[in-house]
Amino acid sequence: MTKVLLSVHVLAAILAVGSITVAASMFPRYALRTSAGQDPDGRAAGIAALLHRICRGYAVAGLAVPVFGIATGAALGVLTDTWLLASLALTVIAAALLALAVLPGQRRLLAFSQDRAAQDRAGQDREAQDPAALEAQRSAATRLTMLTGIFNVLWAIVVILMIVRPGSTTGA
Repeated sequence: MTKVLLSVHVLAAILAVGSITVAASMFPRYALRTSAGQDPDGRAAGIAALLHRICRGYAVAGLAVPVFGIATGAALGVLTDTWLLASLALTVIAAALLALAVLPGQRRLLAFSQDRAAQDRAGQDREAQDPAALEAQRSAATRLTMLTGIFNVLWAIVVILMIVRPGSTTGA
């Protein structure tokens, strides 16, 4: 049973967290391209919206990662090991960062993008866009890129803790 739990845990981590890290990393570029008026055909706006949906959907699916991780830890009798507790703490921090900063930041940038698209449809002159608004969008995209990077680093540390766990009996 332990092998099944571990397999589901690892597969969920690869599919859910991997998808979030890729989509969240790509999102700011497309959202900023849209809001900066560099998306005449609307393709970047569609890509940004899709990347946000991927992040949201896989965030929910990603809940399986700690659930099956805890079940695997219980089956192995390692729930009180420091490496596992550290991994769980980092997982909680990464999840909070995703839910409280990354996803809301993506929503804000999508709102900027939708405002820009509405201006384009209304035939408003591209030069008439407020430079302060463009700077705010660039700043939001930069902040979102940084937060996404932190999210990705947290998961990389968790992966390393899972592979090179102290007291491992694998001999590696």
